[in-house]
Amino acid sequence: MSEISRRNLFRAAGVLGASAAIPAELRAEARQSRPSPAARQQAHPKPAARAPYRFFNTLEAAFIEAAVDRLIPPDSQWTGAVGAGVPGYIDLQLAGAYGQGARLYRSGPWDTGLPSQGYQLALTPAQLYRTAIASLDRQLKQHVSSGAKNAPAFARLSSDDQDGVLRDLEAGKMDLSGIPSAVFFETLLANTIEGFFSDPMYGGNRDMVGWRMIGFPGAYATYLGIYTNHGERFTREPMSIAQSPQEHHPMPGGLPPFDSGVQRRG
Repeated sequence: MSEISRRNLFRAAGVLGASAAIPAELRAEARQSRPSPAARQQAHPKPAARAPYRFFNTLEAAFIEAAVDRLIPPDSQWTGAVGAGVPGYIDLQLAGAYGQGARLYRSGPWDTGLPSQGYQLALTPAQLYRTAIASLDRQLKQHVSSGAKNAPAFARLSSDDQDGVLRDLEAGKMDLSGIPSAVFFETLLANTIEGFFSDPMYGGNRDMVGWRMIGFPGAYATYLGIYTNHGERFTREPMSIAQSPQEHHPMPGGLPPFDSGVQRRG
């Protein structure tokens, strides 16, 4: 996880995910164009009143809010993970079926697996987060002297020191009460990316800022009425799955029309 490649990596990952819907030439054109004032406002949506966390306690919330904003930090053009509502997304997932490991095999045996075998711990995702964050906080408090003694340690670190802790977690240099730190980091990073780019109906990607950043129009049920219109700019606003079912109707008559920005090339 280098400082240079981190944000570009997230953008590239998102573009790859959207590549089936957006022609390559249009994506390149979008990257080169300067954002309008309205677009800049959409890139930095106004902070919404945050709903109370359902899973995270105060210590966990402080760590998550600080950590995800280092994984996807804000810049001059786009908001970061906190502005996109990623902490709320992760909280909702951990409070629900994902957090309880509803789809995990949990009957053992719990032998150490190979890296290619993926997640091999007996803990649910909720237990993983709760155990790892508490252990990390205890270890950091032995070295952090700034701020209130009982305040969450990670949030009291400088940005550079927070990046250093995240690198140690990623490299597997820490033991979090029996949890390999690389496993916790991989889970945190995956959930952060999900919260930044997934459909807003799941609690993250506020105002579809992640989609606006990469030029993804949203996961329509189908593009039957337009997928053969090659060489046309697709400028329609992104659309969430949760928006009107009529606008996701699979038949051409159910699709919303192109806006005035549509221009045929050649």
